[in-house]
Amino acid sequence: MRGLTVFAEFVLVPLLVVAAVWCWRNGIQTSMFKPQGEAPAFHATRYVGPWLAGSAVFAIGAGLALIDVLARAFRRTRRT
Repeated sequence: MRGLTVFAEFVLVPLLVVAAVWCWRNGIQTSMFKPQGEAPAFHATRYVGPWLAGSAVFAIGAGLALIDVLARAFRRTRRT
């Protein structure tokens, strides 16, 4: 049973990392504004809080799952 749990978490970690990167990319939006009259052209970057918070949650979850999968994989059994 422990091997199945380790495998499931081993698959879960990359999925959480991909979700964190996806949320991070959606959380940063760059817009370009053309010059109008005397105002020059410029780029504006907008940070969207819920997407960045989701990215942080997924990254923390991936880290905790990685720690857990390593602890389960390399745990020694007690012999009494």
